[in-house]
Amino acid sequence: MTQGANAVVTSQSSYAKHLAKLERREKLIYFAFVMPLLVYLAIFFIYPLFSFLPTSFYYEGAFSFDKYLRAFTRPVYLRILRTSFIIAGSTTLITLILAYPVAYLFTNVSGKMKGVITAFIILPFWTSIIVRMYAWMSLLGHNGIFNRMFLEAGVISEPIPMMFNRFGVLVGMVHFMLPYMVLSIYAVMSGIPPDYMRAGANLGAAPLKRFIKIYLPLSMPGVGAGCLLVFILALAFYITPALLGGLKDTMIAQIIDQEMRETFDWPFAAALSTVLIIVTTTLYIIYQKVMSVERIYEGKGQ
Repeated sequence: MTQGANAVVTSQSSYAKHLAKLERREKLIYFAFVMPLLVYLAIFFIYPLFSFLPTSFYYEGAFSFDKYLRAFTRPVYLRILRTSFIIAGSTTLITLILAYPVAYLFTNVSGKMKGVITAFIILPFWTSIIVRMYAWMSLLGHNGIFNRMFLEAGVISEPIPMMFNRFGVLVGMVHFMLPYMVLSIYAVMSGIPPDYMRAGANLGAAPLKRFIKIYLPLSMPGVGAGCLLVFILALAFYITPALLGGLKDTMIAQIIDQEMRETFDWPFAAALSTVLIIVTTTLYIIYQKVMSVERIYEGKGQ
């Protein structure tokens, strides 16, 4: 008995060592695949970023917070910061309202319909954002397709200003951000077991109650991830407000570009960039505390 027990222990120990060896090998293989990407990011993203941002703390050769005080004390920059947050928040809300039903439909259809929806979601990625914005300019312009159509139909008596204002900016940004929101929500919805909804039906819950009590809470990690992604991307948007917006719709990315290319005030541009990085990092940390990001990567809605 003792010899048999020793043999079992030895076999288990050997098996455990073998598993540990396999795990180490898998980690090395994974690291070998990821290493080129990490090196690329370190050279072309992290190093330039950390070499650029410290310039924001120097003014006339001395350490100073002057550029940050300028950003948070002058009314014009406070207004631009407020406008950036309002536009990013509005874009996120509108995109969520439009994307959630599409993601739900995308999750619960099959066959040709799923292929059609996939094509509509992926199609915008095949077109340059500049091309898309110029297409919206031809649609929303004073003499654009929409205004001419409404005028010929007698719906309006004069052209409606749909461009160079907040409306044009939101239309362009929502159009660009919609696929990101749909795919983020779909990633979680596709992992929600349908048995949960069937169980609710067996317990006598109405369809709307099942959706509110079961499906909606399980899909919230995807909603949170989509809102986080869209808000962060929208906050630093440049092309859409530059082409479709007016002076009142100037966003922080436009000011950063202006300070670097026109006034050559790189320290102030670095200060504004630092503010953006701090905001986005803070939002990510808050989301990580409320809803674990790993739940999104694993495609789980529970």
